[in-house]
Amino acid sequence: MRKTGKLLVTAVVLAGAAAGCTSGGVRDEGPKIPRTATGTLEQIAHRAGCARPAVQTNAAELRQANCGSGTGRWVLATFATDRGQTEWLDSADDYGGTYLVGRKWIAVGPDAVVTKLRGRLGGTVERSSSHHSGSSGGGGHEEAPGSGHTGHG
Repeated sequence: MRKTGKLLVTAVVLAGAAAGCTSGGVRDEGPKIPRTATGTLEQIAHRAGCARPAVQTNAAELRQANCGSGTGRWVLATFATDRGQTEWLDSADDYGGTYLVGRKWIAVGPDAVVTKLRGRLGGTVERSSSHHSGSSGGGGHEEAPGSGHTGHG
């Protein structure tokens, strides 16, 4: 009788696990975000679908290029150091905007463009208003899943 009880419990547990795999279970229906891109400005631009980035700044600490045109225009900046990226983002925060932030790179553009780029490049979307003082936090943030980052405000 004891074996029968164990078999029954095992069957119930397995049935419950199987039910979780069907349409009645919990599903992650959010968009799939790829691993955050890394590489040179050209490599990141290519991954984003920008075959010919128009390089505007080509310095050791910062490289910046324009991609796209019209309402689909966006800017990609790559940085030699994390500190350089942080300083750039802190300064840009005063002007407002939507930023897609990766490791040592930032893409800037309209919300719809940045959302599309995130689907290709991964990263974290950060938004700030142009009324941000630069010293009191602010700006909205949409963190990458599992990033552990809680934003600035």
